[in-house]
Order: sequence, then structure tokens, then C-alpha cells
Amino acid sequence: MLYLVGTPIGNMGDITSRAVEILSEVDYIACEDTRVTGILLKNLEIEGKKLISYHEHNKVSKGQDIVQLLKQGLNVAQVSDAGMPAVSDPGEDLVKLCIEEGLEFTVVPGPVAAITALVMSGLSTRYYHFEGFLPNAGSDRKKRLKKLDEYEETIVLYEAPHRLKKLVSELKAEGFGASKASFCRELTKKYEEVLRMTIDEACEYYESNEPRGEYVVCLEPIVHEKKVLDDADIEQQVRQMRDSGMPVKKIAEVLSADTGVSKKEMYSRALNLLK
Repeated sequence: MLYLVGTPIGNMGDITSRAVEILSEVDYIACEDTRVTGILLKNLEIEGKKLISYHEHNKVSKGQDIVQLLKQGLNVAQVSDAGMPAVSDPGEDLVKLCIEEGLEFTVVPGPVAAITALVMSGLSTRYYHFEGFLPNAGSDRKKRLKKLDEYEETIVLYEAPHRLKKLVSELKAEGFGASKASFCRELTKKYEEVLRMTIDEACEYYESNEPRGEYVVCLEPIVHEKKVLDDADIEQQVRQMRDSGMPVKKIAEVLSADTGVSKKEMYSRALNLLK
């Protein structure tokens, strides 16, 4: 059996008794950094465990090794350096391998930095989009930054300290300058810090305050102003789009996004106009 075990994101008091029990009983522990997990096990007074280095750069070969151990009937726990494995973590690939091979696995829940920060942020928790780490650079990073503009819910990002200034600058360039944000670091630890400010304010703040530690950034979506169209404007646009060959469903979708009127209502109005 594979156990995906959540571990503390800072405060050792957040380890669950079930997590301690599983880590004590399994045959192997697959971990991101054997030194970090070694310290965790020492604090939990768990000795004699066989550790397997399993991380983003060796997940293909080591994943197969873990599968072979599971096929032999051995029990393996997988942990990340902190928090829940398989969340911005190669444990996701282990889950897929287990499903493909018909191997049993289960989750031993624990702290998650993203959810902890979301609750701490003071932003809406009703709906949220978890982005995690953006690509480090290049066109992939630009594409994901552009995609953020489309979300209408709170956005949760992870970022390393040496890239935080770059991130806030890029967010400002994408139009998030007036958006509220929270910058969370050292969560659950003694020096836990949550700073709440707009992206514009963050650009100014981090010019004179050097970022330290891993960050969870919770970001308010861009509020797009909706166009106010009268019936004549709507009729003109409907007919222009229809003349260009656009189907009624797509017309309703475009005008709904522009005006804030529901797609259903706009579809009905478009059909009536085109009779």
C-alpha cells in the first residue's frame, strides 16, 4: 500500500497521530529531501526507516522502483518537505502510476499551505483557483500569467523569495495593480507573517524590503468593467456577428462576457432579434 502522508508546514504540533503511526509502521519512506525528512523523523522519535529520494528530477526512475516495492507487498509512505504530497509535488505522478498498475493507495491528510494562506488572506474563500508555482521563465510563464486575467475567483500562487519581486511586477503589468493581495510566509511558525496590500503597494513595499522565505500569494481577481449596451447596440452587434458566420450560442457567450447579462438571457434575446 502507498500512503501519501501530509506533514507540518512549519509547526510540529500539526502532525497527526495517524501520520506518526503510518510513518512508524511502513517499510520505506519516499521523500523529497532525505535530510529534511530525517530531521522530521528524529523529532518524532522514529528510527531505522529506509528513505528513498523521490523528487521532480528523478520521479520517472524512482517511481518505477517504488511501484516494484508495492508489487512485492511492501508499504511505502510518500512525503514532501512540508505539507501535502501530490500538491505541486511529484506525488501526483505516483498516484497515476498506482492507478495504472492497479495498486492500492490512500491519503493521510495534513496541513496545506495554500488553504492555510487562503483562510488567512481575508479574500473570498467561496471560490478559488490554485495556480501553485508558475513556470520559472519564458513563454510558458507568460502564458500562465495571461491566463490569470480570466479567473473570477481568488487566485492562490506559490513563489520563491528570489522571484517575488519579479512576480509582483509582472502581475502589475498584467493589470492586477489595484487588486488586493496577501503575502503569507512562515505560516504556522513563530514568526508567521501575512501582509495585505494591493499589487501596486507590494511593488513599492518590496523595493525596500527584501523578500525572505517561501511565499503563498493570494490574489483578488481583476474586476472588469462591463459595457452598458442599449437594445440598439445589442441588435447591431448580434447582426454583425451573425453576418460574420458566428453561431448564436457563441454570440450570446461574447455579449454575456461584455455586458454581464447571463448567457441564457442573451441567447434568448439574440434568437428573437434574428427571427
